[in-house]
Amino acid sequence: MPKMTFVNPDGTRIEVDAPVGFSVLQIAHRNDVDIEGACEGSMACSTCHVVVDPAWFDRLDDPSEEEEDMLDLAFGLTQTSRLGCQLVMTEELDGLVVRLPDQTHNMML
Repeated sequence: MPKMTFVNPDGTRIEVDAPVGFSVLQIAHRNDVDIEGACEGSMACSTCHVVVDPAWFDRLDDPSEEEEDMLDLAFGLTQTSRLGCQLVMTEELDGLVVRLPDQTHNMML
């Protein structure tokens, strides 16, 4: 089974199983990783914002226009920011590394 690593804001790393077909958000929730996902993956917020390790960023499909619009609302946006609900694991992403931002901006409250 593919693996992926979440890097907490304090630098601690959490390596988890990452089933093919699951989103990074779903994988985080299955493993009690602290990522909100307030809209439950419906791409109506930016609380599942992750920063993809630059070594992995070019391996991802391009974000949709809707994802880019939601990313504009994310706290701490970077060149390699993505929404975890839109990143779906494949065998090719075995080893993916994403960093969790130290804050999120929940507009759904």
